[in-house]
Amino acid sequence: MQRKRYSPGRVPGTLLGLGASLAVVAGALTGCSAADTAEDVTVDAKAGAAAAPVAPPGRYRTLFEPCGAVPQATLRDLLPGTAALTDVERAAVLRGTAAVTYDTDRRVGCAWTADSGNGTHRLVLDVERVVSYDPTVSDAARAQEVYTRKQLAAGIAVPETPAPTPTAPTTAATASGATKVSATGAATPTGTPSSPTASGGATPPGTGAPSAGTPSAPATTGLEPRLLGGLGDIAFVGDALGTTGGSGTQRVVSVVFRTSNVIVTVEYRQRTTGAAAAPDSKELQDRAQNLARLLADRLEE
Repeated sequence: MQRKRYSPGRVPGTLLGLGASLAVVAGALTGCSAADTAEDVTVDAKAGAAAAPVAPPGRYRTLFEPCGAVPQATLRDLLPGTAALTDVERAAVLRGTAAVTYDTDRRVGCAWTADSGNGTHRLVLDVERVVSYDPTVSDAARAQEVYTRKQLAAGIAVPETPAPTPTAPTTAATASGATKVSATGAATPTGTPSSPTASGGATPPGTGAPSAGTPSAPATTGLEPRLLGGLGDIAFVGDALGTTGGSGTQRVVSVVFRTSNVIVTVEYRQRTTGAAAAPDSKELQDRAQNLARLLADRLEE
């Protein structure tokens, strides 16, 4: 048999086939390794994702019994008409009437009423525990929203957070007659008077100091609806005077305060009849505030 002639640089076909097979296998292994690495990175990223923060729960989980929260001596001062009642009648009035609620751990209340010779005194106590069903909003934050609505309803504005004052753009010193940029972006020639008075002109009508007949803000008495300090986390007092049937008048004083996720409302009203003088604002406010502070101490027990 005649032997094949050997040519330098020529690779036999068998070796070529073997090299191609090895290349295919290596490529497959590399692809699998890359895919496995990508999957591992995806799994690790999910496993390391931080969960959304959960807001803390409120401080209070239950509420006190309202009708027994006010001392008997305090009730007799708030309801002077009980002095003319018999012992049995007085005991029934001072016992109070509990408000009808569906969950006494969420809301409770009590009311007391006593008539006197020239009118009626009525005390209403309302206690609400606010719960947030949003895990990102705390119970106290949700209670603040409820409190704010009550404050606005009483005609007391909520102070706004002042916006940051913008910084005026700085410009290089300009020569006389050059143009510079104002804070509003408008070009203003330097040396030009900004108002007629700068060049000796008359003051335009409607400007300048107010005349002597300009009305001023009404004087405050210190008894108007306002925020209160030293009572709970935040508090306010409301005061409204109105008329009742006939020639009678009625004053309603409300003291509302929030402590964490609990909102307490003390409503104290007096109604007069006939020619009797209108109920005194300071007297009712002082009594309502004293009771509110007593209840705030009760919450701290």
